[in-house]
Parts: sequence; structure tokens; C-alpha cells
Amino acid sequence: MGSVVLKSLSILLGIFFVFVGTMKLTSLISKDLHKDLRKEYVKYAKVLPLTEMLDIKIPAKWYRRVIGCLEIICGLAMAFIPINIVKQGANIILLLLMLMAVYCHYMVNDKFERIAPALVFFFMLTGRMVIDWQLRRKLEVDNAAASNGEIKTKKQD
Repeated sequence: MGSVVLKSLSILLGIFFVFVGTMKLTSLISKDLHKDLRKEYVKYAKVLPLTEMLDIKIPAKWYRRVIGCLEIICGLAMAFIPINIVKQGANIILLLLMLMAVYCHYMVNDKFERIAPALVFFFMLTGRMVIDWQLRRKLEVDNAAASNGEIKTKKQD
């Protein structure tokens, strides 16, 4: 990961998701917000795609806890683990969580103000992934050009 933009985006997104995941699990940051999240997750648990198709009921408490834990784990991985494949895995998991959040907000007829943060972070995670892919592709092209240049100079000698 050679780009300052990619590193900054990874760290900021990671810290944000650790913060949000912590709010879902505990009331240390804000008791009112935690209480509101607990009420909202009751509605969200009812509209999950798998619950309707498979006729399974997922308790809202466990749904909120699993989402919060995933956000904390993926946020920590994105912010502090230097291995690129781990960051990409965390990015993909968080992308799916944001997609599911948008879906749940839409299904319970939340106002746009409630949907907007999930959309914004979905697009930020998508942007981070695109930047990473572009940097990796550029590195591959540069490596291929360098190896071709080495082959040509060896043949000329």
C-alpha cells in the first residue's frame, strides 16, 4: 500500500467503523444513541432477506451484536493490519454490511436522513477498493515493463 490517500482512507474508515461498532455494543459513548440503536434493530431484524425467505427469526439483540462485532473487527483490520489482502477482505465485508444497512433502512421506510450515512460509507468503501485495485494494477504494469526492460538489456549484451 504505497498511496497516502489509500492509507489515510483506510485508517479513517477503520476508526469510524470501530467507533460505530462500539456504539452498537455498549452505551459507553452515548446512552441515548445506544438506546435508539437497540430500538431500531428490532425493526431491522424483521426485514432481513434471509428471515423472509427461510422463515427464520433472528433476535434483534444478536443481529445488532454480530453487526457491531464485525464492524469493530473489520475496522481494526482496515486501520492497523498492514497486510493488503486482510484490508481487502475487511473492505468487502464492510461493503456488504453497508449494502445490507441501506436495504434494511429502505424496507422499514426510514427517511433519507437515516439512509444517507450508510450510502456515504458504502461509496467511500467502494472508492477505497477502486483506489487499491488501481494501485495494484499500476504496480503490475510497472513490474512487467521493468522485467521486459531487463530482458531487452540482457539480450543486447
